[in-house]
Amino acid sequence: MSRYRDSVCRICRRENLKLYLKGDRCYSDKCAFDRRGYPPGQHGQRRGGKISDYGIQLREKQKVKRSYGLSEKQFRLAFEKADQKKGITGTNLLLILEQRLDNVVYRLGLANSRPQARQLVRHNHFLVNGWKVNIPSFQVKVGDVVEVREKSRSVQAINDAVEAVVRRTAPSWLALDAENMKGTIQSLPTREDITMPIQENLIVELYSK
Repeated sequence: MSRYRDSVCRICRRENLKLYLKGDRCYSDKCAFDRRGYPPGQHGQRRGGKISDYGIQLREKQKVKRSYGLSEKQFRLAFEKADQKKGITGTNLLLILEQRLDNVVYRLGLANSRPQARQLVRHNHFLVNGWKVNIPSFQVKVGDVVEVREKSRSVQAINDAVEAVVRRTAPSWLALDAENMKGTIQSLPTREDITMPIQENLIVELYSK
């Protein structure tokens, strides 16, 4: 799978929204989005004009895809899965993304960003119900317990994230036990639990063309 290797701060600036892709740095004075709040590139400060309906839909899709750190293929598969479920397709899509293991690790505060959470999951630092799971897209269920492996509790990145968890409280559908470095899925997420400004109907319109 192709990887984005450029500065992730450019992504926030391009989407005109702080996506917190660099963890603590995004809360500091060094945040590039706060310092240069205009699109990246040579002509970033001069960009303007009317955006087509397709352009608006595309930007919304790119914003969500980049926020959760998915490739185009992964995002398309998630959309197809959401489209097959009962209910509103756009809402289904967001809830599927929220239930990813890497997102849950981030939401619990066991990682400072989704990219860091994804890397930690891939490196076998977490257990789900006592079993090692290293698949970031793993879908959690109600009652699942996500915890840091005993051997991984000395990892500096995880400890730093737990110490900073007061800055980013866990959503109501998750219960964090910071002392024991674990969390429980109390209920499935709802649309109201997703606070990032997203117009998911635009994504549905884009893929429905």
